[in-house]
Amino acid sequence: MTNRTLFSPADICLPKISLSSTEEWTKWAVIACDQFTSDPGYWENAAQIRQGSASALDLVLPEAYLGTDTEKLHKEEIARHMTEADFDTYPDSMMWIERKLPDGRVRQGILGKIDLEKYDYSVGSTSAIRATEATVLERIPPRRAIREAAVYELPHVLLLIDDKDGLFRRIAAEKKAFETLYDFELMLGGGSITGSRISGKVLDEVIGWIAEYEENVDGDLSYAVGDGNHALASAKAYYEKVKAELGDAALNHPARYALVELTSLQSRALDFEAIYRVVTDCDVNDFLTELNQITCEKKRCAHTVRVITETEDREVSFLKKSHALTVGTLQIFLDDYLSRHPGVKCDYIHDEEALMELAKRENCVGFLFGGMKKSELFPYVQKNGTLPRKTFSMGHAEDKRYYLECRRITK
Repeated sequence: MTNRTLFSPADICLPKISLSSTEEWTKWAVIACDQFTSDPGYWENAAQIRQGSASALDLVLPEAYLGTDTEKLHKEEIARHMTEADFDTYPDSMMWIERKLPDGRVRQGILGKIDLEKYDYSVGSTSAIRATEATVLERIPPRRAIREAAVYELPHVLLLIDDKDGLFRRIAAEKKAFETLYDFELMLGGGSITGSRISGKVLDEVIGWIAEYEENVDGDLSYAVGDGNHALASAKAYYEKVKAELGDAALNHPARYALVELTSLQSRALDFEAIYRVVTDCDVNDFLTELNQITCEKKRCAHTVRVITETEDREVSFLKKSHALTVGTLQIFLDDYLSRHPGVKCDYIHDEEALMELAKRENCVGFLFGGMKKSELFPYVQKNGTLPRKTFSMGHAEDKRYYLECRRITK
């Protein structure tokens, strides 16, 4: 099928599990590898649940194991399972996904592939498909290496569409014509999920609506990466390597594309939550002395943050805005301080209660602040480029995408 759109159908692969074998589907699907990175116990529980059954866990490397003694063993096992994998393939298809989150809300999504020729994660990019956060280049090589060795890709990227004209509403109205391929409970508190194949004449109609959206988009940004910025950047880096080796022949190589799930920015099941900061292993008095030199306790001097330590809890405002966002102004200060104080660390915390607990430990300083509204995302990225790293999270860890579908990326 010729691609009329940046987001297009793919040859989607699924395990050979019947629709009725819901327990086997539960064992197959596992959460995105960049979740629970400080909690190997989560992944040990996942391995225990799937014991004796086929699982996507055999095909991905949880980032909790990066840099550990077991990383090499996991990679060897992945390579073996990749060559032995046997899937049902659904050619020229999209998937309509309804994910019931742990809180009961339903997030709708469409699975398809994007053209990496139209995606760029570099600073100042004006590509139609764009990163939303600054890419940490050092994170790409180990992730690219995993993709280079892979036969299949398993996506956890969530791509956002500014769906003001109701593309998702139109597609949802046609879902009775879709073929349900899975419907089951996700493991370890992830809620439940239903996936249905979009193909044939109704797919042609859906592609027409997507083309209409892309042609009439406000500005030059069609799609923004919500989750999985570094995963998609690694896919791009791998494709650039393929291009360097194959030249023009790479344009017809499957590595040119990446499988992603598209979801609507307007979805009521999609939340943007601030990612807070905690500084650890620091001399708290020295740190606060420097912070006090560039802040005041007057309300709204500029960007305001809440500072929590073992002995205090107060609001301060920066005397000068060094970034358009509060999180950016704070991050610039933190990066400068850490660069001059080896051994001091900064961690990124999603939960306010967890932040408060960590901040009150010895040699720690925590920061709480208001996050950006999701309606601000597309205008901000078009005007200012990528956000500071770890600006927002789309929901809690359990809300993230689970690995289910895959696509062959080798010839």
